[in-house]
Amino acid sequence: MIDKSLFATTILLLLIGLVMSYSLSSYIVIQNGYTQSHFFIRQLIAVSIGIFIMIWLSKLNPDRWFRPIGIVLFLFFLFILLSMPILPETLVYSVGGAKRWINLGSISITPVEFYKIGFIMFISWSLVRTRLPKGKIPLAQEIKVFVPYVTILIISTLLIAVFQKDLGQTVVISATLIVLFILVGSSFRFFSILFGIGLTGFILLIITQPHRLKRIQEWFLSFDNEANRLQSYQISNSLDAINHGGFWGQGIGNGQYKLGFLSEVHTDFVLAGMMEELGFISILVVVFAFLFIIFRIFKIAATVENPVYYLFAVGVALLITFSFIINSFGISGITPIKGIAVPFISYGGSQIIASCLSIGLVLMISKKVIKPETLYEERKK
Repeated sequence: MIDKSLFATTILLLLIGLVMSYSLSSYIVIQNGYTQSHFFIRQLIAVSIGIFIMIWLSKLNPDRWFRPIGIVLFLFFLFILLSMPILPETLVYSVGGAKRWINLGSISITPVEFYKIGFIMFISWSLVRTRLPKGKIPLAQEIKVFVPYVTILIISTLLIAVFQKDLGQTVVISATLIVLFILVGSSFRFFSILFGIGLTGFILLIITQPHRLKRIQEWFLSFDNEANRLQSYQISNSLDAINHGGFWGQGIGNGQYKLGFLSEVHTDFVLAGMMEELGFISILVVVFAFLFIIFRIFKIAATVENPVYYLFAVGVALLITFSFIINSFGISGITPIKGIAVPFISYGGSQIIASCLSIGLVLMISKKVIKPETLYEERKK
């Protein structure tokens, strides 16, 4: 039996995102000469595909299909990411020098959204095979065990943060991987070494890119009241939109800051646009929905016997958590903006389908949850 409450809450967030994709894109469709339902229809197609994938995956046997799906996702999208820097502009177009999207006629695909899931699936399966059987080991051997995974992470960082200039996705993947390392028993010494290397790499990725340094500078200036005129235009308007919404909001369709003041308001700044139109109460609903989804995934992870399923479910929960935190903190000025979409809500077919794919895999795993009475009997023994 799948976790129906997890499925229902995911559907709720998808529907909220569908409504906001219609309302918040009203100015953009006029500006670009699209039909009023242009973004809504495209989002509706992505949501429909996502729901179908969730239902289809939930019916599969994880013992038969989990590993093949994971390996195919990981290897296929790793190959795509490796190929993107050398593919022609007609197939992989760039924005600001970043090649993040594969152009397939009227649609575009963001491979990194799918790669994240394949990456977590492969790492979960491989860590259980190589780390768990060894128990407590010396630091030198521990480093030897984890070096292949760190190498994969470095390659991922080069492909995503350097060639695609997407530092946000790298932060999400890296943070998730570090937590998984801790869960399989990495020592404090190894964690300290890894954290030091990661922090050094993170700083280098920032200081070697002028646009990232500019974002950091704007973020620091936003704390200085005398420098408000210099702070990021996007952050300033985002905060104004949040403030304008109040508790109950201005009403669906009545937002003002979507009228050219907030670019990409239906994607990266969807929470700010939602706050203005539907108020603080809507953000509360969304936050509690995400908390419930994360709680259900962690509960599934805690009640499955297979350690691979456990690590993957935790990884999915962490991907959702880090993505939501980075986006919400960015639009509110707490941290620099990273361009991370809000799972299930932001406009974008790739992130919608990939997010639904991850939930579908968790639903597949949820059929292996140990029943409470069985778990109670085992704990008594």
